[in-house]
Amino acid sequence: MTNVRFNRRMSVALVAAAALGFVGDPTVVAKEPSRILSVGGAVTEILYELGAADRIIAVDSTSQFPPEALKTHKNVGYFRALSTEGVLSVAPNAIIASDKAGPPEVVRALKGSGIDYFEVNDDPNAEALKARVRAIATKIEQAEVGDALVARIEKGFADLAEARARLSRNPAVLFVLSVQGGRAVVGGAETSADTMLRLAGATNAASSLNGFKPVSEESLIAMDPEVIVLMNRSSGRGIHDAVLALPGVAATRAGRDQRLIEVDGLYFLGFGPRAPAAAGDLMKQLQAPAQVPKAQGSKG
Repeated sequence: MTNVRFNRRMSVALVAAAALGFVGDPTVVAKEPSRILSVGGAVTEILYELGAADRIIAVDSTSQFPPEALKTHKNVGYFRALSTEGVLSVAPNAIIASDKAGPPEVVRALKGSGIDYFEVNDDPNAEALKARVRAIATKIEQAEVGDALVARIEKGFADLAEARARLSRNPAVLFVLSVQGGRAVVGGAETSADTMLRLAGATNAASSLNGFKPVSEESLIAMDPEVIVLMNRSSGRGIHDAVLALPGVAATRAGRDQRLIEVDGLYFLGFGPRAPAAAGDLMKQLQAPAQVPKAQGSKG
């Protein structure tokens, strides 16, 4: 039944694509994209940095920087949960997308729709970042602007390396993505969080894990982070208080000192052009002297 429903949706979507002129007519695929759907927060940041904001006609929900990207463009939804109909409804002549976009059947359908679908490697490391800047810049015929942006990014990473070399200590840090079912979901090895922690001169307390994984009370105590980094929420201190209340956190150095640092999710995990600056900002916070919390009821 699921396949039947998907095939029916696909038929409707392809009819819509044909009506918009995307299927079976190669003349509508522009050599230089002029109606771009940007899929992925880092992709959108790069397009803005390259001066192509006026060519973007729609974005995905992770495209939160610069703020006007999501405020002034149509939103096709979360980049890992796209719908064929939703994408086609904005009538792009090119889609520039993270290779982590999905679901796979929708991406396959879009690639076969006749729309120019351009996919970039969205791995969270410096070389992949520079490669996707160059790829997107070449795609939109802004190679020189792309080279200048890559040079800025390279300088940012070089400055970071020099700053790390001067550090006297590499604190053990735990990145908490969320709290689910009374457990912290933490960033282990081979994650964007792990890459950013290392760039910031920290040791990942969850490096024995791979990916983002929920951990037990015993595991939290064994990791014993000095600092916990978590994503801020517009709803206030909810995640902050939820992490402090987790079983085991109070027995860690971070819990005892209440050393929690909140970061913007896209800034810290998106690995766009601001990645060096995001890692540098975290480094400064990690190296700042710990502020011992006052006992309840104390004055001052």
